Amino acid sequence: MIYDVIVIGGGPAGLAAAVSAKKSGAEVLLLEREGRLGGILKQCIHDGFGLMRFKKKLSGPEYAERFIEEVKALQIPVRLWTFVTKIERSKDGFRVWTVSKDGVSELQTRSLILATGCRERTAKQVSIHGTRPAGVYTAGTAQHFTNLQGVMPAKRCVILGSGDIGLIMARRLKLEGADVIGVYEVKPEPSGLTRNMIQCLDDFQIPLHLSKTVTRVFGDERLEGVEICTVDEKMQPIPGTEERIHCDTLILSVGLIPENEIAESMQVRMDPKTKGPLCDSSAMTSVPGVFSCGNAYHVNDLVDYVSESGELAGASAAEYAKEQKIGIVQIPTEAEGETAYVVPQCVRQEDLRKKVTFYFRCKRTVGESELVVRSGNNVIFQKHFLAVRPPEMERILVDFSKAEEIREPIVFELREA
Repeated sequence: MIYDVIVIGGGPAGLAAAVSAKKSGAEVLLLEREGRLGGILKQCIHDGFGLMRFKKKLSGPEYAERFIEEVKALQIPVRLWTFVTKIERSKDGFRVWTVSKDGVSELQTRSLILATGCRERTAKQVSIHGTRPAGVYTAGTAQHFTNLQGVMPAKRCVILGSGDIGLIMARRLKLEGADVIGVYEVKPEPSGLTRNMIQCLDDFQIPLHLSKTVTRVFGDERLEGVEICTVDEKMQPIPGTEERIHCDTLILSVGLIPENEIAESMQVRMDPKTKGPLCDSSAMTSVPGVFSCGNAYHVNDLVDYVSESGELAGASAAEYAKEQKIGIVQIPTEAEGETAYVVPQCVRQEDLRKKVTFYFRCKRTVGESELVVRSGNNVIFQKHFLAVRPPEMERILVDFSKAEEIREPIVFELREA
């Protein structure tokens, strides 16, 4: 059998993509390497999911279950505990090799959706020196222990990084009785959403220390303490500012990296700014027939946006499977001013007659500001912001139907008002 669409990854992006592709008339297969669908949402028992999509405060499992029920209702075949080991081009599309408890399988598909999510940075990637004792975890690992395994990973802990998972785990561990000494952030401003800063730190009186980092860990079998240093404007430790703190656990919330080993093995072009694939306005990568969505494409703040990108990829992959057409003319997008990056990285010519959703982040915190979208001297879109912050991704809908003919790159320039 040749599938129209194979979706790799059963998290929120993959679930939305599979449902969307099936509703678009495609024969779909969903592959997931874990034993249950839902991805990271399975362990996110806090609420706050689905506020935009469902207008309700859902927990992670509740949000995932809504899509899992749709997958079941649409009778989309799912293979769990299945790992993709190799993908090759074929006459009809792609050949996909997988390994599962049933052995090695070869599958065929006309299109592929990469919904492989992202992974956390580790202690090695942020240059923490010292021994290798037990008690140093990423925030996601600590969350897995606490919420899924029912195991308390810490009695007295330090949290490095103010990313959202780290902030949520600070609150979670405090609620479970741990002594959370504080959250230490190397940057001069927090890295998490404002709502998490208030609900997780302020409400629980957990201190936040900016421009400070962990430079060394101490301990043999179990962590006994960490060394904290103040950093300069280049985020380098300042000699003489070392401080040793006694703790049995260090939790790292120091950033997420899109997981794209499969994409790279297929020679998909990557964006050095997002660390994800370069995609057009249909979510297609530089390899025709291969689509990307969710946190594999670029790291999102809200699961609502992850699902939205999955739905676009699913519908586009289903359309491609039917027609095997790609947009010949594509107009690139560019980030200028205080705009750090914008996705998608190019717009298909056929999409320049309708509304296209874009996401962008800023380079630094800016107060009142103006976003101008233009092509040459032709201003297509403008929006005023009271404030923008790098941790909080912005979403805009640009209507190209009334714009003059666009031939030059589409520039997204954010500037202070």
